[in-house]
Amino acid sequence: MEIKHISHFQEKTISKSFGLSSDNKEILAFELSNKNGMKVQITNFGATVTSLQIPVASGKLVDVVLGFDSGTSYLASYNLPSAPYLGTTVGRYAGRINKGVFSLNGKTFQLNTNTNGNALHGGNAGFGQKIWNVTNITSDENPSITFSLLSPNLDENYPGELQVDLTYTLTEENELQLNYKATSTEDTVVNLTHHSYFNLDGHDGSVLDQEMFINSDKVLETNKENIPTGNFTALSNHDFDFRTAKKCPVSIDNSFVIEPSNEVVAKLFSIKNNLQMSVYTDQPSVHIYVGGNCFDVLKGKENVTYHASSGICFETQNFPDAPNHAHFPNSVLKKGAEYNQKTVYKFENIK
Repeated sequence: MEIKHISHFQEKTISKSFGLSSDNKEILAFELSNKNGMKVQITNFGATVTSLQIPVASGKLVDVVLGFDSGTSYLASYNLPSAPYLGTTVGRYAGRINKGVFSLNGKTFQLNTNTNGNALHGGNAGFGQKIWNVTNITSDENPSITFSLLSPNLDENYPGELQVDLTYTLTEENELQLNYKATSTEDTVVNLTHHSYFNLDGHDGSVLDQEMFINSDKVLETNKENIPTGNFTALSNHDFDFRTAKKCPVSIDNSFVIEPSNEVVAKLFSIKNNLQMSVYTDQPSVHIYVGGNCFDVLKGKENVTYHASSGICFETQNFPDAPNHAHFPNSVLKKGAEYNQKTVYKFENIK
């Protein structure tokens, strides 16, 4: 959809210019708000969450995600020594694919590689660096916005033309719901995720004083390049056993295995703001990553300097490198079939 067609959405939501993309397309930021005063701002560059403001018991609004004040900084962030992917939609394949190689239907595909000779988060120009179309907006109760992207056949060398639709809904229960749909013109592999860095103390702090619960008894074992070996590591008596809540670690970059259920997958707690975030998903894993470092090159929102423990990601997704492990959950999207994924981040004040 061209920018000029967005005008009929204007009454239902607040949108503003957020800069220009590298090919001079306008980046727009859209704001949804619910009746409790919770607000989320999302841009069509990468279908990226730039701000998520939660009302807390003190009466103030706390912005609980890392982000930048302009599209220019988001563009520049992909040139940092390690791109942070702040708040972005990751695709076609979240996580790492070993050597960027996989086989499908007897054919081998060599993807673009972008980290230690492996493919990470969709390659050199993944979905977080694309301008998405806004295809629907609803207002009133449970406002929502739908972003759509057409990824061409052999985009980053992935097979099939992939149509992706992502709907963000802000519920009156203070949930941010993400519903993904995708279809392909050829058999392909797909693994989409959301990459917000959360900090319930506020985006200008550190997560190291916050506690985390993860409903998982094993993680994927990985090699020194963080590629899954195919084995699992049991978490009993392990530093990363978060089945009893404890403080966020200084360093973590691990995929926790989730059993299918309607139960909460993970929780984050802030004593400072008496705030709790609960994560729900239908995906088989949640990848936990503490980070946000912008290497003193870029400033975050409100001129904040982000560092290596500024935020924590709860990347709900399939297993990294699943196309290369037959016993991992299926990552193949068949021609004509539909990929569906749902993830919910729910915010509550705690006593």
